[in-house]
Amino acid sequence: MTEQALLAHLKSNPYVLAPMAGITDCAFRTFMKEMGAGIVITELVSAMGLKYCSTKTKMLMAFDEVQRPFGIQLFGETPEILAEAAKESQDFGADFIDLNFGCPVAKVVRKGAGAAVLRDLITLRNILRTVKQAIQIPLTIKVRTGWDNETRNADEVVRLAHDEGITWVTIHGRTRAQGYSGLSDWDYISWVKAQSRIPVLGNGDVSSAGVARMRLDQSKCDGVMIGRGCLKNPYIFHEALSGTQVVEKNYAALSERLQELYYSNFPERYALIQLRKFAMWQSTGLPDSSKFRGDIFSATTKEALNSVIESYFLRVQNLIKEDTSHQAFLMGGHG
Repeated sequence: MTEQALLAHLKSNPYVLAPMAGITDCAFRTFMKEMGAGIVITELVSAMGLKYCSTKTKMLMAFDEVQRPFGIQLFGETPEILAEAAKESQDFGADFIDLNFGCPVAKVVRKGAGAAVLRDLITLRNILRTVKQAIQIPLTIKVRTGWDNETRNADEVVRLAHDEGITWVTIHGRTRAQGYSGLSDWDYISWVKAQSRIPVLGNGDVSSAGVARMRLDQSKCDGVMIGRGCLKNPYIFHEALSGTQVVEKNYAALSERLQELYYSNFPERYALIQLRKFAMWQSTGLPDSSKFRGDIFSATTKEALNSVIESYFLRVQNLIKEDTSHQAFLMGGHG
């Protein structure tokens, strides 16, 4: 895919599914694409894992044609190994490569990957230049505002990215030191965007379609990346793009579709783990959700889990959810 074609997709639908560890696998990306996401990206893929032909790593890259345009997100600390992984991902069928320089997780940062690269812009430039030369498809990056509050440098990163021919930069509005605490600093994202000569996507605390639309409008960003918000409300992409709220949300039908996708793409054991998680998140704010969460984790077979999920969501069909956006939720991932 050309850069122009990818940016045209972004312009037509600026609401992008964020890469989330343990979540944005092949089945979930297809599901979110069907639910209105404009562009989808894999969860974090290890460049070193690709070098050593890890079966698990290859599984993270699996995709369906309906997901296009889709990106493969890579992480690593060695420019040459990242370049090899990017070339392999291109050959695998990715429409673009996204490099992760935002992961705050200690085991990633200790190796000099993820957000650690933000402390060394010479290394960052070398990585971008080496990877860019290895591929013909667009290259994007995802960063945090900086390592900590005293060294925020996303503005410098964006200038460097422009010089190296990067297609866009996604900024998660927290420092590495913050992890997932505090609030995403959209004022800072807006400030960086105002100076940028390349497209900028904003990310962080996009809990509803209304918030997504507001952030896009106020920040003047070229796109908004949505992560945790789609887990509680899978309709968020459709609602953000259309500007209208889906009042009668059919979670029973959504669960049935998720089951189809997971059981057809993955072994039953993995499918059960994922389906429990999604059912739990989608029940947040609905009546008796606490008991329901206990029931789904007690269900150990495909038939039992499907029965529990179907009966619960049919019972609460079209009920209005309580607003739980103020509650701590899914404090994980790698953005």
